[in-house]
Amino acid sequence: MAEKSFKYMILGGGVSAGYAAREFANQGVKPGELAIISRETVAPYERAALSKGYLFPEGASRQRLPSFHICAGAGWEILLPEWYEEKGISLIMDTEIVEADLDSKTLISAAGEAFKYQVLIIATGSTVLRLSDCGLQGANSKNIFYLRDIDEAEQISQALDAKKTAKAVVVGGGYIALEISASLRMNNIDVTMIFPEPWCMPRLFTPGIAAFYEGYYANKGIKIIKGTVAIGFDAHPNGEVKNVLLADGRALPADIVAVGVGAMPATTLFYWQLNEEVGGIKIDGLMRTNVPDVYAIGDVASFYSKIYNDVRRVEHVDHARRSAEQAVKAIYASEQGMTIEEYDYLPFFYSKTFDLSWQFYGDNVGDTVLFGDTDPKSESHKFGQYWIDNGKVVGVFLESGTAEECDAIGLVARVQPDALSMDEMAKQGIYFALCVQGHSDISLKGLKKRHSDLPYSP
Repeated sequence: MAEKSFKYMILGGGVSAGYAAREFANQGVKPGELAIISRETVAPYERAALSKGYLFPEGASRQRLPSFHICAGAGWEILLPEWYEEKGISLIMDTEIVEADLDSKTLISAAGEAFKYQVLIIATGSTVLRLSDCGLQGANSKNIFYLRDIDEAEQISQALDAKKTAKAVVVGGGYIALEISASLRMNNIDVTMIFPEPWCMPRLFTPGIAAFYEGYYANKGIKIIKGTVAIGFDAHPNGEVKNVLLADGRALPADIVAVGVGAMPATTLFYWQLNEEVGGIKIDGLMRTNVPDVYAIGDVASFYSKIYNDVRRVEHVDHARRSAEQAVKAIYASEQGMTIEEYDYLPFFYSKTFDLSWQFYGDNVGDTVLFGDTDPKSESHKFGQYWIDNGKVVGVFLESGTAEECDAIGLVARVQPDALSMDEMAKQGIYFALCVQGHSDISLKGLKKRHSDLPYSP
């Protein structure tokens, strides 16, 4: 077998890998020391663009590479393929690793190549849950799409261009499903969403928050069917999907089906070699696994939350970026006989659809207080929600906030101030967060990076 050796190796070519490469460059990695091995065919890019700008119609800020390579989403220099070459970083693309032997520090590709490393960073991300894996009738029909990489985004985009008056069914009611539905509707596609839960995005949204978005989507012409699931698909003789069959007996005509029902961390290569917890690879505050010289970042990593005193696994671009930087800094500190502060991550999520943009910081546990204008027909559609646990404000959601207001809710989630009465919290609304910001002696510098002006965030 052919064999290649590198001092540092990143397995995976997503967001985490790209930001890790940037931090390696910042730390002074030498030419030839670092390699990125990825199944993808292009250099790392901002995956969040796929469900947003990539699917936009022409003339509506449609995005194509190279405009959203890493680090477009952070407002820094975009790392084009040429950047990796200039830094002496090897991009080993279109390569699937089928075996990982951590004892011998060797990765084996499907083509039989062996890759030796001294330090490994696992950045394999997540794989989407596919209905074909569940044995659903007709789940392999043509024009049933998933969205995890740029090739899948391009397939959807081509279908949209080919079927100008199509009917689309979006299976799922979560994060990706909501963003895809909005993008499809912007293409003047007839869109129907179906999901089994009583309201959309139940992992984060409360009924009050969800009611706004469901109403807003309905006003945009998107039909929503709740409380049922897809149990199969009918296809035309040419193999293209014809109908989506629902558990309640209905058959929805569909020219295009987009599926967004969740994802699983890609940890299969490391079963029985690495400790796992809450579904991911267990790491410490320096991103180290139980095997020396092996680190894990992004979606696959389960880390101890210093803020909440529990173990979590977070699937979001913000954590992907920050965990990547943490791991590389920890690697270089270790080589110098030093250490760095342990990972102290404040959960942060955001989304942007139509003319809406929301941000959430903190933890969504405890009692809730909804405030602001929650009328889906309102022109301002500015509202938010506080989560209060044991008398402390532990989480904040805000739709259509200004940069200053978004900074303020992040600070509130970090410092967890005492809550006022429920009525007073509802009355003060965002003013409560701004007051906390104005009276806090904690500097925002270094606490978090503002995301309000980024291309793929609110």
